Amino acid sequence: MAFNRLVDRRLDGANPRTADRHLPAGTVPVAGAAALVIAGAALLVVAAARLNPLCLKLSPLALVVVLGYSYLKRVTPMAHLGLGLGLAIAPVGAWLAATGEFAPFPLWLGAGVMFWVAGFDTIYGIQDAEYDRQAGLHSLAARWGVGRALSLSRIFHVLSVALVAGAFRRTELLGMVSLFGVVVMAGLLAWEQAIVRGGDMQRIDKAFFQINSWIGMVLLAVVAADLYLV
Repeated sequence: MAFNRLVDRRLDGANPRTADRHLPAGTVPVAGAAALVIAGAALLVVAAARLNPLCLKLSPLALVVVLGYSYLKRVTPMAHLGLGLGLAIAPVGAWLAATGEFAPFPLWLGAGVMFWVAGFDTIYGIQDAEYDRQAGLHSLAARWGVGRALSLSRIFHVLSVALVAGAFRRTELLGMVSLFGVVVMAGLLAWEQAIVRGGDMQRIDKAFFQINSWIGMVLLAVVAADLYLV
């Protein structure tokens, strides 16, 4: 996040919606943000080294994915999927940290996270569609308009639900409680899509910040229940 703010500080300063963010507003020094990025990257590599050899080997790739996202909006409207990939490697990385090897379950779950994030980031991006066009930046809304972007967001979320359900069915550790959580996830995503239908800018923050946080907590709760209570 600090790297994204650092790279985009001039773009953020020229965008009325983001001009009051810490770096363009001058409340956080550029050097301070850069130091935070360097410290965070170093800590990631050190932590990976203490987990297992595979995590250490993959840590540079993780940094490339997470930091590289900040440049994607300059070259492709599919940057939303780049952000999704950056967050998708979290469950995969957690699995590798615990087991030291790949397996189908975390890959399916990671793919579900990727499309979940891409869907809600597409919604969030419609706020800046006009500015992105003027600044020469790329997003689905800037390229194809708000209506088509929201349609693609719905497709991303359908794929997300299907992939998370597929992930839960690919491990004997989880059962019906987790699948019930997927149903709740689908309902929350349907609500998220409903409240922004037509490009209602006033309800984007509720969709982006509030409903998405509930989805994460629901999935955590049902998986924990399946593992430790059922």
